[in-house]
Formats: sequence, structure tokens, C-alpha cells
Amino acid sequence: MTPLTIAVLADPDLPVPPRLYGGIERVIYLLVEGLVERGHHVSLFAHRDSQTSATLYPYPRTESISALGLGLNALAVARRLLTRQLDVLHSFGRLNTIAPLAWTRSRKFMSYQREITRASIERATRIFGSRLEFTACSRHMIQPVRDLGRWHVIYNAVSMAAYTCQPHVDAEAPLVFLGRIESIKGTHAAVQVARRSGRRLIIAGNIADQAYFDRDVRPFVDGERIRYVGPVDDAAKNTLLGSASALLMPIDWDEPFGIVMAEALACGTPVVGFARGSVPEVVIDGVTGWIVDDVAAMTAAVGRLNAIDRRACRADAEQRFSATAIVDQYETLYRGNAVALDAAPLSSQVQSLS
Repeated sequence: MTPLTIAVLADPDLPVPPRLYGGIERVIYLLVEGLVERGHHVSLFAHRDSQTSATLYPYPRTESISALGLGLNALAVARRLLTRQLDVLHSFGRLNTIAPLAWTRSRKFMSYQREITRASIERATRIFGSRLEFTACSRHMIQPVRDLGRWHVIYNAVSMAAYTCQPHVDAEAPLVFLGRIESIKGTHAAVQVARRSGRRLIIAGNIADQAYFDRDVRPFVDGERIRYVGPVDDAAKNTLLGSASALLMPIDWDEPFGIVMAEALACGTPVVGFARGSVPEVVIDGVTGWIVDDVAAMTAAVGRLNAIDRRACRADAEQRFSATAIVDQYETLYRGNAVALDAAPLSSQVQSLS
């Protein structure tokens, strides 16, 4: 097929890929590298320290909140793209950055990885009319706005090469909590599950709320039954998740996707999570983990982990959350082959909604 000319925009705050945390930047990296590998002509607008096989256009400002930063970055994008013949303009960043390109001929997509507000979609529609389509990384995210604009659901991806499937772990393998340490992520609930089940727990991630950590987590960290190991890079994450009996996701908020769940599944590690946000979409109950409602049910589910085939977890990750899967799906959208609004989904992973 004829190669496409594609511009992909990230937020300017973090490099693509990120050094430690930055789930959106990881997804962008996998998408861009996959598109280049397939022969498409890809430009990436991103932080100056980004590493990519695409043509990199660094933003002049590495922040996305101030009016000055937004204005200068939007101007830089417009100067590069207004006179180019693009097939696709795809933004994972701020709407203001692509607003000057509203009337260009390219197909335009705006991708959301965070909470979506009606005000933001209404504003986008005022600027772009029907010339802008939207994607989100879970069905749950779009419920408040599904009546506004044209929506496509494409799950996030992780690098299958970065994670090694461990089909068997020791019967005493620890539970793992991996994520920001703050109340809505439920670190305290993971501690309760470990204590009730008598299982070891390893906690990893950056402390986003020090007072919360000191009050609700630190008193139970003894360095043996419950350990806190701090932030982890990709290599350490692979080892940590692969050696775990399960990843705990006791979230107290509506997580848009939770890419750590896909990372765990890629390691063959089942996920036990509360039925909030995207958890019921990512976890196949009884196949790749357990979906539960509270600490008591999560504790009981930990006792049933031997019913989960870790190879099935990896297989599901490869099918639904691999780079190949998301590149296939975005490429389908780019070529204008998306399903009609009331038609069956393109696949089990991509759906167009009105």
C-alpha cells in the first residue's frame, strides 16, 4: 500500500520515550516506530531529548501549561506543517497546538489518555467541526462524551520485547503493587490484602503524596514481608513483575487505562483489580486475573491465583496490547477504513462510537 505522510504530536514535557514514568510517551514511541518500520513518512513533534526513527521536530518550549509555551509551540508546529501535504495529523497533546491547522486537508485525530471533559470536546468541535475525530484508550473514558463527535477506542500498548513471560513462579512469590504512591491508587489497600492473605508484598513507584505514605503505608513496611523499593526502570520492572504471583490494582478512582496492567500481563503475571475505570476492560475475569469489589474479595482472589494460566496472560497481552496491535488499528483509521458509527467493531479492540 502507498505510504502515508503522518505528523504525530506529543506533549512537550517529557521525552519520547520517557526515562522512567510517562505512559503516554511510551505509547507514542511504539506507534511512531511501528509506522516508520512499515514505510510511512512520519514526523514527530516532541521534547528535544526524544529518540526516534521518525523526523524529530523539537518544541521550542518544554512545558505545556503556560500561555506563552502553548503559543510558541503551536507557532512552531504551524510553521512546519501549514504548507506541507499531510495525509494524517495525529495529536496526543494539547488542542491549542493543532488549532491553527483546523482547515488543512489532512485527516485529523485527537487522542485522549486522561479524563475527558465535555467542555474540551465541545471546544474542539467548535474549532474543527467534523474534521477532527477522537480516540480514547478505553471505552469507560468516553461515556460522558460519546454523544459528541466521532470516537474510536484503541487500547494502549507495551513492548512485548521488553517483557519476558514467566510461565511459572514459586508458590511463595510475592504480590506486587506498582504505581504512584497515593490514596487513589490504593497502596494502603494492597498492604491490607498482603497482611490478610499472609503473602509478601513488594511496593514500587514514586511517592506522589508523602503524608499519605508516612501515615498509611510506611508503618507496615518492614523490609521483609512488605518492602518498598522506590521507582523502577524498564529492566527492573520486567524482573519485578515477572517474579510476582500477581499485580494488585486496588484503585479508588476511574483509571483511564492503567498501562502497568498490560505490562504485568506481558510478563505472564495475572492482575487482581477493583472494578473501577478500565480494569474490567483490561482484565478478563477468571482468565487473566480477577475483578473484585473490595479488599476482602481481593484477598480471596489472591488465594485462587493457581487457577490462572500465566501463558494465557501473555497471549492476551500479545493479541490486545502489543505494538503490532495498536499500529494495525491506527493504520486502519488513518486509511479511512474505520467502521460506520452503528456497525460492528473493526476488531475486538477497535470500536467506533457516536
